[in-house]
Amino acid sequence: MASLWSYWRRGGEPVQKFDTVGGGLTYAMELTKRRPVVSLTGQGADTGTLRIELSWRMHGTDIGSRRESVWRHPWKLFKPPEIQNHTQGLANVDIDLACMYELADGTKGVVQPLGDLLGDFNAPPYIKLSGDDRFGTASGETIYVNLDQKDQFKRLLVFAYIYDGVPVFARANVVVTLVTSDGKNIEIGLTDPAPQSRSCAVALIEHHKGQLVARREVKYVYGFQSEIDRLYGWGMSWGRGYKSRV
Repeated sequence: MASLWSYWRRGGEPVQKFDTVGGGLTYAMELTKRRPVVSLTGQGADTGTLRIELSWRMHGTDIGSRRESVWRHPWKLFKPPEIQNHTQGLANVDIDLACMYELADGTKGVVQPLGDLLGDFNAPPYIKLSGDDRFGTASGETIYVNLDQKDQFKRLLVFAYIYDGVPVFARANVVVTLVTSDGKNIEIGLTDPAPQSRSCAVALIEHHKGQLVARREVKYVYGFQSEIDRLYGWGMSWGRGYKSRV
């Protein structure tokens, strides 16, 4: 199967994405409504690191307008992507990757850019966020999950939210990729967004028959973390937070 992200990056032209694992070639797989569940551990993949990556780009119509702008103003070719986005009025679009967690001992919390709640890989919650990417650049945002401590997790809820700017889920191709410790790429496209939605529950990770299993959710809400919390019964208290200006 061609990579969903590669498909969208090329404006709808399918491009195969290969990962070399032990000398073999594997394809990215996609979780869909018909095939919503996959095991993340087992078969030698139950230790090491699970990576959760966020990537996004604007729809082809927006990209096309930027290409036309570059044609009229060639000097823009020398600007980095985030600066070009800024000139197109897209720099205020800020899609964040986050993860609510509940540990086996009952501890609950969230790892997210807002409030610099970046977590810890080697201590509870054994989840670490790479940082805050505010421009949707190729590096994106990544959450690292310590699979050596997999028995400490009761459930993890991966979600994305638009911190600042207009709701753009309907104008953007957003993909969350789960990369297992043995190199499998499991992609979840944030498809069919509800109009004006600002947050999306992407995947729920829980124990099942001794393994960590991910289930595609892709459920949109019009609010932020507190609405995601209520939807899944996390039961935490939330307050309004802000980011420092860049």
